[in-house]
Amino acid sequence: MTARALMFQGTGSDVGKSLIVAGLARALANRGLSVRPFKPQNMSNNAAVTADGGEIGRAQALQARAARVAPSVHMNPVLLKPQSELGAQVVVQGRVEGTAKAAAFQRMKPGLLPRALESFERLGADADIVLVEGAGSAAEINLRVGDIANMGFARAAGVPVVLIGDIDRGGVIASLVGTKAVLDPADAAMVSGFIVNRFRGDPALFADGMRFIAERTGWAAIGLVPHLAAAARLPAEDALALNGAPAEKPGARISIAVPVLPHIANFDDLDPLDAEPGVEVVRVRPGRPLPADADLVLLPGSKATVSDLAALRAAGFDIDIVAHVRRGGRVLGLCGGYQMLGRRIVDPDGLEGEKGAVEGLGLLDVETRLTGGKRLAPVTGESADGAPLSGYEMHMGVTEGPDRARPFARLSDGSAEGACSADGRIAGTYIHGLFADDRQRAAWIGRLGGRASGLDYEAGVEAALDALAAHLERHLDVERLLTIAR
Repeated sequence: MTARALMFQGTGSDVGKSLIVAGLARALANRGLSVRPFKPQNMSNNAAVTADGGEIGRAQALQARAARVAPSVHMNPVLLKPQSELGAQVVVQGRVEGTAKAAAFQRMKPGLLPRALESFERLGADADIVLVEGAGSAAEINLRVGDIANMGFARAAGVPVVLIGDIDRGGVIASLVGTKAVLDPADAAMVSGFIVNRFRGDPALFADGMRFIAERTGWAAIGLVPHLAAAARLPAEDALALNGAPAEKPGARISIAVPVLPHIANFDDLDPLDAEPGVEVVRVRPGRPLPADADLVLLPGSKATVSDLAALRAAGFDIDIVAHVRRGGRVLGLCGGYQMLGRRIVDPDGLEGEKGAVEGLGLLDVETRLTGGKRLAPVTGESADGAPLSGYEMHMGVTEGPDRARPFARLSDGSAEGACSADGRIAGTYIHGLFADDRQRAAWIGRLGGRASGLDYEAGVEAALDALAAHLERHLDVERLLTIAR
């Protein structure tokens, strides 16, 4: 491998590792460097289809975009997709290799390290620098044996580490100093510096804190990064982000209700709708009813459709949805949500649990048969009303039935996709990324009686990446990071 490399680990989940790597990828690309993002092991149900026909975590796809390169399966060689009582689906170098519960995956990890190192070497052969992202917390010493996500990978690949702490959640001094205290000395020796992220207020007030951390750990202070509002315009990877749902928009004319189920997947489908000033996306958790005045109920993707359908019923959302339809409301199901809208979901091989079949919501006259093969493909075409669309498919299962005679879309290859009810108010599709296409988003807003703002969503993502890169250039010692990398 000819590239330099630097790994960013965290004191915990959701401390900003993904966005710091994305921002640095754009900053270094702006300096003329060839940059590749890499995350040896990820756990996320927010995934993206790659140019080489596989799937990786959504964060690595965003980081590739920041680096101005096509996403590759080698950027995230091990992806775990949580799947109810079955444990997690294990995706290796873009392809599903089975499912495993936590204990079984622990036994698998030593065999996965060579695959991760292979992908790392392949990326480094064509780059000036590889920015590596860790997973969860570097201090999870209970998971250290066989680790491939944090210090186990850093040690095996000889990659120096910068540790990130989040001051916004409190206790950042203790979390950084405490991480040093619990790490094995050989692991702690891999850490060369630290970053304190999401600071609010006068930086001078935390100068003593930065000095104390540096003195107690022996690590270099790389920077104190203030909170950046523009970062909220970038797709989130972790479902923890759903806890910080967007604020209400009192002036919005369109209301879209989204039941939040335990295994929600590809929830970045909602981000472009959040970006529209005239649209309010109301995320509804169990315990609350779906709002009666919603213009659209949107059922998002799921990594465990059968289990999430049971959760939907347990929450009473099925009753709310039927009442919404009775009032003349519209319903759209995306991927797993599409499968839930049908008459039945048949799982003959027990891919999601027990073999058998469950009744769907019965709002579309279709039936889904869960199968072992997974479709991963970018798609383009037109929805039934002639509005252009682009997106991607990422699903298991085949859906057929009379309502397929009224497809949601006609794809560029001539095939019919999805289904619509006879009155057109219920629709289901396997296409993710619909609303990131400005033309399709505008068409949906128009169908619901509103007017799209003219927002260029993709340009907004690019602007946010540029703003993040400039922000990190101002507040991090980027030259020091380049010196640490080896």
